[in-house]
Amino acid sequence: MSDRTAQHTPPTAPPRYKLALITWAGAFAVITLILDLLGPTMAGWPLVLRTLVISVLMVNALTWVVLPALTRLFRAWLLAATPAPAQGARTPAPGSRRWAHAGQAG
Repeated sequence: MSDRTAQHTPPTAPPRYKLALITWAGAFAVITLILDLLGPTMAGWPLVLRTLVISVLMVNALTWVVLPALTRLFRAWLLAATPAPAQGARTPAPGSRRWAHAGQAG
């Protein structure tokens, strides 16, 4: 292993709220486009068939087109440094009462 590899630390994952916002924005745009383009055509179709077509189109568009484009577009925001815990501060264990209130002041 080279020195360069040994010093490289993998990037941390973006916070979940940022991923949720990006996913929601992409899903909103895709479903709006699908309904705008295909809504009148599918209006008379049974609900299950409309849901099937919309969900297949939406998942494929999000997976291979929309989310990769949005993550490239918002890369700096997604990977922006988030405040680290204070030096020496202990993070409460998940499931403990303190963990549920760890983000609250007081």
